[in-house]
Amino acid sequence: MQEKDGKYIFGVVKVGDKGQIVIPKEARKVYGIQPGDALMLLGDQKGMALLKTDIIQTMIDQAMEGLTK
Repeated sequence: MQEKDGKYIFGVVKVGDKGQIVIPKEARKVYGIQPGDALMLLGDQKGMALLKTDIIQTMIDQAMEGLTK
């Protein structure tokens, strides 16, 4: 794992026959990913990103809170 300014390189992962990837142990540790956690896959023409759904839920909760005031 390489880290600079809060940005990481965890290495290369391969896509298996069923389309699955293994998230490296170091990445799971840094981001607190546990078995059973839900992740959201986002993407555009440049690439993809995985986010824990609890991060998205926090943002939705904050946005909804602003609407009710």
